Amino acid sequence: MTTLTKGDKVPQFEGKDQDGNVHKAADYLGKKLVVFFYPKADTPGCTAEACDLRDNFEHLQARGYELLGVSADSAKAQAKFKDKYHLPFPLIADEDKAVIQAFGVWGPKKFMGKTYDGIHRTTFLIDEQGLIEDVISDVKTKAHAAQILK
Repeated sequence: MTTLTKGDKVPQFEGKDQDGNVHKAADYLGKKLVVFFYPKADTPGCTAEACDLRDNFEHLQARGYELLGVSADSAKAQAKFKDKYHLPFPLIADEDKAVIQAFGVWGPKKFMGKTYDGIHRTTFLIDEQGLIEDVISDVKTKAHAAQILK
C-alpha cells in the first residue's frame, strides 16, 4: 500500500502517545527506529504483534532499535492496551491519521467480502540518518520481532 521504499527519507511525522508525549521524526535522528502500524488496539492480531515485540524488546534494544507503535485509536485506548499487556514502548494515538497518512498505510482493505478503508499493518525500519532501511508489509504477528531482527 505505501509508496515508501528502502532508501527513502522518513516522513517528518509528529504524534502524541498514550500519555500525551509528543514524538517527532527529528527526535529519533541518530537512533535506529522501528515504527509499526497496526489496525486496532487490543484485537487478536494486534495483541499478538505487540506482545511479540514486547517479549523481544531487549533483543531489539540490543540491536539499537527504539520502537513506536501507531494506530488510529484514542490515547485512552492506547494507554489501556499498553497497561494491559505491559508494553515497554510508546503507542501513538493518531486519531486524525496524520502519521498514518504520512507513511501511506491507510487505504482500502477487504474483510469477509466487504471493502472498507483502514490501516494496512506495516512496519518501517529507519536508520540513524532518518532513512528507511526496510519496509515489512507481510507482517507475521506472532513472529514479528524475528522479521525485524533478520
